Amino acid sequence: MTIAIIGATGKYGGHVIDALLERGVTPSDILALGRDGGRLEALASRGLRTAPLDLDDAAGTAETLRGADKLLLVSIGAPGAALAPRTAAIDAATAAGVPHIVYTSALGAPTTTFALAAEHKATEDVITASGMSATFLRNGWWTENLQQDFETARARGVIANSIGDGRLATATRRDTAEAAAVVLTTPGHEGHAYELSGDTAWNYAEFAQTAQDVLGTPVRYEPLTPEQERDMLLGAGLDEATVGFLGVLHQGMREGSQAMTTGELSRLIGRPTTSMADTLSAWN
Repeated sequence: MTIAIIGATGKYGGHVIDALLERGVTPSDILALGRDGGRLEALASRGLRTAPLDLDDAAGTAETLRGADKLLLVSIGAPGAALAPRTAAIDAATAAGVPHIVYTSALGAPTTTFALAAEHKATEDVITASGMSATFLRNGWWTENLQQDFETARARGVIANSIGDGRLATATRRDTAEAAAVVLTTPGHEGHAYELSGDTAWNYAEFAQTAQDVLGTPVRYEPLTPEQERDMLLGAGLDEATVGFLGVLHQGMREGSQAMTTGELSRLIGRPTTSMADTLSAWN
């Protein structure tokens, strides 16, 4: 069985490859596609088949994918410009006759108002319209996205944002990658959408307390109004577009877009999701 991965050279793709190999997949049964040539060389040295990814070459991409039994499409593309490359990848997979596609989507994609989810929902719609058998892995917010907050806690003892009492059920990139490996190597996932989030939803006051416990120094959370946060970020030198984007993200989190705890991730990987304390301790 050949498992193709579009987006194999990124951090998430690397974790998926590690998880597949740990599950006993033969390296030559993995076809890694990506844009990072150095990373492709490293994967080839481990026995994987590799190919550079050029989605502008539709016929070439389709030919590369021909014979693949499953395709993991990692959610490639920059926010606001992601649907086109994802559609090109789906079209190539359809032309190649790939029987089953697994796509990394966003938590609650069909119904959430979270800013990053619209393109994921649109991608799911393109996949559904293609007629391919599909599985959607709707990943929640990764704990790794909080590393800057942890470093701020270490340096200043204060974490400040406008998320307030909003809860986030984060899981690590590795946790969600293990779930992808399970779906790619076991039967019965066709037609399913999995909402993948951490076992526990926490707020920033609790995050600050966990950071304090790990660091052994005082850490507190300072909730800001959106206006105060905007002034703080602009004062730190961020541009208007980035500040606006963060404001929309934090509004979604404040409203609970990342609070869903379904237990589906821990059930897929057969263990509890990695705790916040364990992740912060690994960073310390």
